Amino acid sequence: MSITAAMVKELREITGAGMMECKKALVETEGNIEVAVENLRKSGAAKAAKKSGRVAADGIIKVITSDDNKTAYIAEINSETDFVAKDSNFLKFADTLIQAAMDNNVGSVESLMACEVDGKSIEQARTDLVAKIGENIQLRRIQKITLDEGQVGCYLHGKNIGVVVAATGADEELIKDIAMHVAASNPQFIDADEVPAEILDKEKEILVAQAQDSGKPAEIIEKMVEGRVRKYLAEITLKGQNFVKDPDVTVAKLLKNNNADVLSFVRFEVGEGIEKAEDNFAEEVMSQARGN
Repeated sequence: MSITAAMVKELREITGAGMMECKKALVETEGNIEVAVENLRKSGAAKAAKKSGRVAADGIIKVITSDDNKTAYIAEINSETDFVAKDSNFLKFADTLIQAAMDNNVGSVESLMACEVDGKSIEQARTDLVAKIGENIQLRRIQKITLDEGQVGCYLHGKNIGVVVAATGADEELIKDIAMHVAASNPQFIDADEVPAEILDKEKEILVAQAQDSGKPAEIIEKMVEGRVRKYLAEITLKGQNFVKDPDVTVAKLLKNNNADVLSFVRFEVGEGIEKAEDNFAEEVMSQARGN
C-alpha cells in the first residue's frame, strides 16, 4: 500500500511525531493509522522513560487564582533547556496543567498527573510532549493555597519566579506589592515568631564565636550578639525586611499602616535546589561521533 502525504500529515497531527517517524510507522503498519498511532505512542513512552533520568533544571513557574481570590495554585514545570521553556508546545502544556489543577481541585503532583484533559491524562500528555520535543519534561512541584477568610494574590517575575501571598485586610494592589517584595527579597519566614529555635540557636552560636574573637568583655559581646541577631531576623523575615518599593518602611510597618496582615506566602524559583550538570559541548560531539 502506498503511503500518501495526507496520511503522514494526519498521523503527525494525532501524535505530534516527526514526519519521517510517521512515514516509517505507516510503512510498518501498511497504512493502518490506528496501529501506527499506538506504536508511536509506545515508542514515545520508551523515549520519555529514557530521557526521564536527564536533569531538567530550566522551565517555568505558573500561578492561577480562583475568581473569588480564595484559592491559588503555584507550580514549577521543568525542561532541560531555556530554549524548550520558551517553546509554544511546552507553554501550552504548562497552561493546561495549571488550569487542570484548578478545575479538578487537586494539590499534589501525583493527583494532577492522573487528571484527564480532552480524553488524555496529563501524564500521557507529558510523555507525548517528551517524545515530540526530545527533552525531559517534568512537573516538579505544585502547591495549593486556600483560605476561609482574606484573599490570595500572586506575582510572576518573568517565567522564573512566582509568588502567592495570602493576606487579610489587604486589597489586590497591596497583596501584589507584597508578592513582588517576596519575589525580590526572598524572605524565609513571615516574622521572628516563625523562625525555628534550632535555626536561631545555630546562628547565635556562630555570632558568639565571631564576637569572642574580638577580645571584648563578655557583657559587650552579649550586646553585640543581640544586635546581630536582630539584624539577622530582619534579613530573613518578611515583616522585618525593608519594603522594596519604599526602603524607609519595613513590611511590618506597611501592613500596620493598611490594617492588613500576611497569613502565608509561597515562593517558587525555577531550578532552585537542583544541581544542574555543566554541558561539555566538545565531549558531546565526540560521544556522537563514537556512536554512543
